[in-house]
Amino acid sequence: MPAQPTQDTPQRQGTALRQQLTELRGADLAARPLDARALAALAANPGCRRRALLDGAGVDKTALAESLGSPSGFGQSQFAFMRGNAFEARVKADGGAELLRLTHGRLGGGPEPVPGEAAVPDLSAAGPEGRAARTALALRDATASGGWTLLDHPMLALDVAGTPAFLEPDAVVVHPDGGWTVVEIKSFPMIDGSADAAKVGGAARQSAVYALALEQVAERMDPAPRVRHHVLLVCPKDFSNLPSASAVDVRKQLSVTRRQLARLTRVEDIAAELPPGTTFDVRRPAAELTAAVESVPATYAPECLAACELAFHCRERAREEGEVTSLGRSIRGDLGGLTSIGEVLAAARGTAGDPDDPAVAALRRAAGLRQEALSGVGASGGASR
Repeated sequence: MPAQPTQDTPQRQGTALRQQLTELRGADLAARPLDARALAALAANPGCRRRALLDGAGVDKTALAESLGSPSGFGQSQFAFMRGNAFEARVKADGGAELLRLTHGRLGGGPEPVPGEAAVPDLSAAGPEGRAARTALALRDATASGGWTLLDHPMLALDVAGTPAFLEPDAVVVHPDGGWTVVEIKSFPMIDGSADAAKVGGAARQSAVYALALEQVAERMDPAPRVRHHVLLVCPKDFSNLPSASAVDVRKQLSVTRRQLARLTRVEDIAAELPPGTTFDVRRPAAELTAAVESVPATYAPECLAACELAFHCRERAREEGEVTSLGRSIRGDLGGLTSIGEVLAAARGTAGDPDDPAVAALRRAAGLRQEALSGVGASGGASR
């Protein structure tokens, strides 16, 4: 009897993809885990296939940038890291009594917590998959208990472009009413009840990723608990080391992140288009790594400088190619079908471009106004002499 053809099961396909990504990274190199900060940056630039693949494969982009000869100063100083850890430890001291008091004061959700009576379950387990399963079980038990529960550094899983990302928020609080709240602890100060808007925005985008992962856990429960759309941001009060908190509405960030992550091209589709033998092993020669990186399309924008370790490398290539994205996403959107700086200049000079195109018409009008202004300056300068 002839052998029946077999179809790849999703489990077999997932195993093959993980093996391929391991080979792309370097078989003996540990994967760089995706964190919420990286996912927020990825969601802000969903068209960048390069970042999606490198992050999916767990490539250390800091080491890769150094190997390419374009090191980035991206990252946190050791002093700031130590200060942040010390502040977080203070916030969570005594079984999280102060943290739960701040949570109740800003978000309610039940009677005032009694110090020493809140549950703080042990979330330790083998590997990220085990910790994520242990977290899901702890969330289920805490919701059923009807009391205050603090989950310290839980592990959450989120599917990103076909690959699992394991995320570790600072804390998750389960309220007596069954609601779940993401807690984000930062070391930047909250002065007179408010903090730097840019830093709060970054924390909100990061927290939205955690909330999205929590929603996926909640969806597997019946009835599904409510994941609160207000996260608790805890920062030092004024210039002290005392904690202060604010409830931050992340509904907008949740909506944007959910939509942008859904737009990401699946990692296996990107990997399937790579030339045979491609590797991002950071120990390979610079020329080989450059060819590998350039084989994956990137979508550079100036905003990448604050969010991606490869930004300097991608900026240099974008400038060499004359890509209008190097001028900023807003300008890129205004230019419509004009994708290179050469096309933009030709359209402005009137040597190329459809005159009925609004972008082309605006460029020619701007070029004419500029020429008039320069002519006026020259005439006035000649008259004064």
